[in-house]
Amino acid sequence: MGILSDDVVIISQSEKEGEPSVITINCPDKTGLGCDLCRILLFFGLNIVRGDVTTDGKWCYLVFWVIGKPNTRWNLLKMRLVEASPSFSWAFGISRCYLSDSESQPPKLPDLFLLKLACSDRTGLLYDVTEVLYKLEINIEKVKISTTPDGKVMDLFFVTDTRELLGTGKRREEVYEYLRDAIGDSMISYDIGLVGSEITARSQASSSVAETLFSSDVSGEQPSGGLHTSSNVSISVDNSLSPAHTLIHITCQDHKGLLYDIMRTFKDFNIQISYGRFTIKRGRNCEIDLFIVQSDGRKILDSSKLNALVCRLRAELQQPLRVVMMNRGPDTELLVTNPVELSGKGRPQVFHDIALALKKINTCIFSAEIGRHVTGEREWEVYKVLINEEDSLPVTRSKIEEQVWNTLMGWE
Repeated sequence: MGILSDDVVIISQSEKEGEPSVITINCPDKTGLGCDLCRILLFFGLNIVRGDVTTDGKWCYLVFWVIGKPNTRWNLLKMRLVEASPSFSWAFGISRCYLSDSESQPPKLPDLFLLKLACSDRTGLLYDVTEVLYKLEINIEKVKISTTPDGKVMDLFFVTDTRELLGTGKRREEVYEYLRDAIGDSMISYDIGLVGSEITARSQASSSVAETLFSSDVSGEQPSGGLHTSSNVSISVDNSLSPAHTLIHITCQDHKGLLYDIMRTFKDFNIQISYGRFTIKRGRNCEIDLFIVQSDGRKILDSSKLNALVCRLRAELQQPLRVVMMNRGPDTELLVTNPVELSGKGRPQVFHDIALALKKINTCIFSAEIGRHVTGEREWEVYKVLINEEDSLPVTRSKIEEQVWNTLMGWE
């Protein structure tokens, strides 16, 4: 017995540019499925303008109205959404103890590769490289970028391949050709090889960085005034409307990855959504109603659990990412950080959007790094970008900070 993949995901593309396309997903349910699907939609750069979710705990039906781009790869998107759907065996109540060893084991970590790229420096170079890797579905796990005094750039990208083909000569040649077309005569050398996963071992941010970016997480206070926040977040809880569910009602300002941030929070708290509706009203104002239960199928009556969930949701919606400029001796450093899922997955396309924002305002990057930092029980990705100031910045530091924030939030 099986289900055709064409029946699992149906995409009805809009006939007019700017109008929403409709994505319908009909598959077995699991805790965190909404997060996994929204993460894929975020990776493909789609803006969700409306959403409906219904599940009975075993089977779910999801509909997303999304605004695509002229270059949206709809067929590839459908393939990735189908792959994210759970094993069909869950729909028929098969217990985990009856699954084979291969099915019950956690997923195998993807192979890690080191991409070495030497180029002549120019404005927008990093964005052009990250755009190529994005199109090829190559994920940047860690990066080390440095500029020499004679204007040469050495890029070290630790990457994984969504298609799991980077170990083949054909795939490596494809990457080289795409990079050569994007970079042109600026490319000096290119190499890629398999490395051990220990290369990406967790690195802690410095004490000054940690104090600036994570002090509110330690103290439990609202984010500091030096960091950008999204305004008008309101969250209410109602346990009286439904005998079996807790209702979470959210009104807030829309931003890129909004549904992903909500679903990620529920996944980390092991919360299941039985029914949900998401709509964008006038401007960027959003309303979300979610009927939720705990992993045991019961509504949430414990006030401490509810308070913890609401506090986390509010923090994630006010500040899904943190952006700040800092002095690093005589230089200026841009810091961006975002939470990591408990599964270990980071937020898609952050480094890509940072590079895009800096390219828009003609700001050169002298060096860049991606690392991870642990504070309390949470893990964060930290992006550190040293701005190439030379004599002076082409724009003010506050303008750089604002441009990066707006690009990451999708407010451009």
